[in-house]
Amino acid sequence: MGTIESFFDAHQDLISALPIFNLYNREWPIFSQQLNSPPAKFVRDAKGNLGTTIDSIVSLGCVISGAHIERSVIGPWATVSSGSSVTDAVIFERVHIGADAVIRRAILDKDVVIGDGATVGVDHQADRDRGFTVTETGITVVGKGVVVS
Repeated sequence: MGTIESFFDAHQDLISALPIFNLYNREWPIFSQQLNSPPAKFVRDAKGNLGTTIDSIVSLGCVISGAHIERSVIGPWATVSSGSSVTDAVIFERVHIGADAVIRRAILDKDVVIGDGATVGVDHQADRDRGFTVTETGITVVGKGVVVS
């Protein structure tokens, strides 16, 4: 896992149907930190819109409200708000994604805040202009604690 691409690919493997590193292999237990957190919660937004989560892993403490998440790993205590779309992403802990935001092929480090209607990974030049790292393969990385508006 020496590059951004290998880190991203390892997470994408976790959500595949037959991952190389299978988190659900009972003969290979995982001994990790136990979070004292509630389970992930998937709720309708205020308008009654139902969100969807497909081919993804969502950690403890997350609240997903009327958003679409696909092929992504969502870390503990993340929130994804109404109308947002998160695709091919690795989202670290305590990330907040505001309403109607779009995240594509991105890694968001801890405590990142994505404002309502903001985008990451949609326009690579705009991402570079905001100081984000964009790899040759088009993965956008947002550093710890950054606020994106």
